[in-house]
Amino acid sequence: MARLTRAELEAAHDRLVPDVVADGLHVLFCGINPGLMTAATGHHFARPGNRFWPVLHLSGFTPRLMKPSEQGELLSYRLGITNVVARATARADELSAEEYREGGRLLAAKVTRLRPRWLAVVGVTAYRAAFEDRKAQVGPQERTIGDTRVWVLPNPSGLNAHWTAATMAEEYGRLRVAAEA
Repeated sequence: MARLTRAELEAAHDRLVPDVVADGLHVLFCGINPGLMTAATGHHFARPGNRFWPVLHLSGFTPRLMKPSEQGELLSYRLGITNVVARATARADELSAEEYREGGRLLAAKVTRLRPRWLAVVGVTAYRAAFEDRKAQVGPQERTIGDTRVWVLPNPSGLNAHWTAATMAEEYGRLRVAAEA
């Protein structure tokens, strides 16, 4: 992937990135919101330090390590990607509490329409804000959206250093086993 300039990244601020979705997914992964690298490239979890793609592979969701540019292939594994908040920012702390709540409402409507087996929100803080559930922890949640179960996963951002790729892969693997059941 070509290195992007600061100007190219800044130009991606507030840009929207299309979801990778279809009906009947086993798991719909849901990020917080697109980062500038994702918005500039149009590929989810595109920032080089983001561990989403390696963890997806290590946990057994994909048979090989995929590149962000191959995100469309996820649909063949009955996996998809969306975000709580659609607009791109440099940092998640640029989002308001109202944006998270509105994102949670829109996400619930999307899940109701698409009916994946599992909604996997990658980031407990984002989940808590979007669904106003201050006590949520990583793992399966009691909440359902229609027939869709909800699982909160650790955020794969390189900033989330207390989760290693190996420990994240264990948690993602627990979801994979549940999704295959």
